[in-house]
Amino acid sequence: MSNKKNNFILQAGIFAAAGFISRIIGMIYTIPVAAIIGSVGLGYYSSAYNYYNIILLISSYSIPSAISKVISQKLSLKEYRSAHKLFICSLWYVLGVGVVASLLLFFGAGLFVEETAVPVLRVFAPTIFLYGILGVLRGYFQAHKSMVQTSASQVLEQIANCIVSIGAAAGLVMATVGTLSVTADPALEENRAVYGAMGSALGTGAGVLVALLFMIAIYMLNRPLIHKRIRKDPNTYTESYGEIAMTIVRVVMPFILSTAAYNLSSTINNKLYTVISIYQKGMEETLVYANYGIFSGKGMKISNIPLAFASAMAAAIIPTISQLVAKKDMRGAEEKIHQAMQTIMILAIPCAVGLFVLAEPVILLLFPTETNVELSTGVLMALSLSVVFYAISTLTNSILQGIGRVNTPIVNAVIALLVQTIVLIPLLMFTELDVYALVLVSTLYSGIMCILNQISIRKTLGYRQEVVRTFLKPFLASAVMGAVAFGVYKGLYALISSNVLALLVSIIIAVVVYFACLILLKGVTESELRAMPKGYLLVRIAKRFRLM
Repeated sequence: MSNKKNNFILQAGIFAAAGFISRIIGMIYTIPVAAIIGSVGLGYYSSAYNYYNIILLISSYSIPSAISKVISQKLSLKEYRSAHKLFICSLWYVLGVGVVASLLLFFGAGLFVEETAVPVLRVFAPTIFLYGILGVLRGYFQAHKSMVQTSASQVLEQIANCIVSIGAAAGLVMATVGTLSVTADPALEENRAVYGAMGSALGTGAGVLVALLFMIAIYMLNRPLIHKRIRKDPNTYTESYGEIAMTIVRVVMPFILSTAAYNLSSTINNKLYTVISIYQKGMEETLVYANYGIFSGKGMKISNIPLAFASAMAAAIIPTISQLVAKKDMRGAEEKIHQAMQTIMILAIPCAVGLFVLAEPVILLLFPTETNVELSTGVLMALSLSVVFYAISTLTNSILQGIGRVNTPIVNAVIALLVQTIVLIPLLMFTELDVYALVLVSTLYSGIMCILNQISIRKTLGYRQEVVRTFLKPFLASAVMGAVAFGVYKGLYALISSNVLALLVSIIIAVVVYFACLILLKGVTESELRAMPKGYLLVRIAKRFRLM
């Protein structure tokens, strides 16, 4: 647990790289899983996952961020004994909450999902208990401003998830259907969807278990250093376990409520969409779940890949901002906010444009057996704008938590949730937008969160977000990049008729064009570029080609 690398952009870069790799692995294994269980199976899995996710959010998901915040404050004051007591108390907290949450999900599955998806949701139940312990360990190392341990555990988690998801889905389908090929028997296809989704859910639990075992091993390796620091701690006074427990509850609860409210939209949207479509409009259940599988299991999953860096930056900035605020260094906090916002926009905006212009070839690459390419492409194109909004709202949520405004994201999320729900109901009932209604309200929700969070930060710190270099110049560079990428793809595909090769070349050229345009527009300075992961290499390349 070295403190030498205290550059939070660098730590965010390490975390982002792991997050990006994890999401790519997650996207890759979705391809064979989708082929095995079909869009209906993906719909069952996504529906069950939404409710598993919301219970996880309430019980355990916010633990890493919350724990990193409170422990980092103790570490900044060199109160190592108190920091370790916080860690021990946090473990007891998640053990108790995890048991209750897992039992609730298992025995109450029928209250959340349709009967066909109940077995899938029950498979998720034990994972919640394991994730709580994993979250505390990750938060403990994040508090030391080290993302390496969490990053490695994320990659291992996804690798295990990938292997078990594919193997278990295929094994259960073979056991119940007898073949991986599509049959003409509706009953067998229903079994394929349900048991295949259960197998994929088993992969989620296996991934968390592997990550937990890895983090336990890392903690045991660092245990001698941890206890050495505790013995040398000159602070003789430490809070009682009762006081620490109250501190944990006081800090964790706002994090939990904020994260739950922020992510509750997908669960509510899922419930409204399935209930209104099946019971109000009379649509077939399999069609509804197939369309929802395209939206959630394909469109949302692809659009979430670029958010890896925003999530990493959000996790990295909490302990950094918390320590600066604890030291009353508000100017330093504002500088970090500006640096973080500019960095994620440099990455999020071109990703959004790229997904918009190359949506169809991306769908064809990842889901070659997709029968409804038009709907999948349209959903992904429509979701591209939300990439920017979700990146900003994810970061600003963590900024508000880091500066002590832990309740503000809850209020903002509830307001955004109410507005999007009020809009969604008539869209589903009185229009033929179908899953596009979910796309619209997802974008609306994230946009409202952006605005409300920015207003809250401005009121608290007096911070005003710079616009031209943070937003306008990356957008202009991305627009040029998008036009070039689209033209290169269409031209190459017309010549060679290879989607994979045409897409790969167009992406490589797009990255080069964006990088060149951004520097020529002075959207990033040499010092800002050097602060990014591998920034020195980017500066060297820019200077070699006389761009900088």
